[in-house]
Amino acid sequence: MTCCAHSRSSGSWRSAELEAGAAQGKEIADGPARVRFEATKSFVGTDRPLIAEDGEGPARPVRLDAFEIEIETVTNDRFAAFVAATGYVTEAERFGWSPVFIGLLAEGAGYFANEGRTPWWVRVDGACWKAPEGPESDLSGRGDHPVVQVSWNDARAFARWCGGRLPTEAEWEHAARGGLGDVRYPWGDAEPDDNTVYCNIWQGGFPHGNTLADGYFGTSPVHAFEANRAGLYGMAGNVWEWTQDGFRVRSLSKAAKARNRHAATQHEKVLKGGSFLCHSSYCHRYRIAARSALAMNSSTSNAGFRLAYDIDPQPGSDPG
Repeated sequence: MTCCAHSRSSGSWRSAELEAGAAQGKEIADGPARVRFEATKSFVGTDRPLIAEDGEGPARPVRLDAFEIEIETVTNDRFAAFVAATGYVTEAERFGWSPVFIGLLAEGAGYFANEGRTPWWVRVDGACWKAPEGPESDLSGRGDHPVVQVSWNDARAFARWCGGRLPTEAEWEHAARGGLGDVRYPWGDAEPDDNTVYCNIWQGGFPHGNTLADGYFGTSPVHAFEANRAGLYGMAGNVWEWTQDGFRVRSLSKAAKARNRHAATQHEKVLKGGSFLCHSSYCHRYRIAARSALAMNSSTSNAGFRLAYDIDPQPGSDPG
């Protein structure tokens, strides 16, 4: 089972793909602090995979160039400034609908049921970044929450406006570990549960019984939980985060080949970090090595992004 929404073009939600318009503006948005990581040898994935079909393992060595990454996901207030400055229209607005977790809907709100295997995801007309649960919702009190209902294309447009980019999966994992080594979570290996809270995930029986032990049913402010050792907030739970990478399972099995053909056809990209809907009993994907995939034109009520930046290595630095 999974808390992850379907891509727009999958199953009963098949729709013509639209091309996102480029942002019109050269302004550099005021952003949060960044953490610098020097060029180094690192790794991506794990030799302790829990969901092998997602391509979590084995661990692979990688060589990273120096980069910076923002300490938090892009917030609603910051994305609103981008839209105000550029007139950008997101893909959810162009399509006219987006998937929403049914538990977030106000009583009586209209939706189209999902005929697939995840009935808790429903189509809501008018759902978009500024109305994440549809026309009856808004961003009141959520300015410092992560922006959601943004596609990979939307995230890239925002990144270009800021002079940044989306992180690679390897960069994201390296940053999430924060120098702790081969750990399962950004804080180490301690397992969160329905009583021990480290991040914004589901507590209780999904999808009908959230005890709210972490204080939140949906998204939370980007600084609501403790940062990792590197000073990065929200690297587990709250919202899935888009990365640069196309989704691919590194395996020669028939299942992996079929999965990769689907990913290529749907133009799927890797998301990392899990969300407020994850729980160990059905979607244990808030681990560093865990991964999910969505088509690049898709958006959901539990996916956002953060920015990374290319930098020149410091003189004399050597990745070893």
